[in-house]
Amino acid sequence: MSNDCNHQMPKRTPPSENTRRMGKLRRALMLVHLLSETDEGLTLDEIAHHLGVNRRTAERLRDTLRSEFDIEERLDDRSKRFFIKESLRRVYVKPLVSEVAALQLEATALSQAGAQHAPQIESLLGKIKSSFNDRERRRVAPDLEALARLQRSRVMAGPLNDFTTDILTTIQSAILAGCCVEFDYSSESTQISQWRRVIPMGLLYGQTTYLIGCFPSKNNQPLDEPVFYRLDRMSNASLSKRLGCAPEDWNLDEWLARSFGIWREEDYLVILRVSAEARDRARKWRFHPAQHLIDDGTELVVSFRTGGLQELADHIFTWRGQIRIEAPEELRKTMRERLEKALLSI
Repeated sequence: MSNDCNHQMPKRTPPSENTRRMGKLRRALMLVHLLSETDEGLTLDEIAHHLGVNRRTAERLRDTLRSEFDIEERLDDRSKRFFIKESLRRVYVKPLVSEVAALQLEATALSQAGAQHAPQIESLLGKIKSSFNDRERRRVAPDLEALARLQRSRVMAGPLNDFTTDILTTIQSAILAGCCVEFDYSSESTQISQWRRVIPMGLLYGQTTYLIGCFPSKNNQPLDEPVFYRLDRMSNASLSKRLGCAPEDWNLDEWLARSFGIWREEDYLVILRVSAEARDRARKWRFHPAQHLIDDGTELVVSFRTGGLQELADHIFTWRGQIRIEAPEELRKTMRERLEKALLSI
């Protein structure tokens, strides 16, 4: 007998689990494109033919995709035809319920805090909600209501600001137009308004929103140090005929980092020593964008350069003695004054 008769064919290796999964993924992606590119729609039999599967598998694939895509159907000669109505681009950029709920949460918190840009966030939220079609609205409404009912942003104590959105819109228009902005301004110490014309160098949002502006230079001299202007103390804001925009090398983040808060002053090398019991908490705390941390095994040393010692002292006060000031002496003095004022209120 020939040896060829005893030769056995090699056994076929069954496809791995990963291979099977990739096959399912490819079929699912193919079906997405088929349903989005057809004008008349496809029947289950046509889907099965295109994918090379049986009718039951085609039906399962269609049902799986329905959780992510809006698959429409129409009746044609007693056969149901399926298609994806919107373009694929809309499917992939459509916001999630959690994203809409997060934006709604932020809009509510900003409105309660009196933030000047709250109306713009609320307007954006309205536009996003109106972009949903009727079917999408019915689908997301229950989940959105559930998330909105049990989510809140903490509204901190702060000033109630009287403002108009026209002022914010005017400043933003000045930034885009590359011109100065003019307005009347009342300082905290006086109620008398003074006219100002400044180059808009930035906007700082929060419970109190500030315009960061500096006076236009004269005779091509360097610009003066920018100044904070509270929007709720501004009135009669308008675009100026004088051109003025922030220089190309202006870095708003770097400028803001030179002060712990709003008040501007000479910056100091600040060295703080955090006690052992608060060391872990301080590691997860940002005192300053450019802070440097050193753990000596017992305590944590935090160092950075900044101005705004009064606001820094107010913050250190909230640590209830768990932070010791090593430098500068000016901060020690400011802290002592802060503590003396606190004792007077008892």
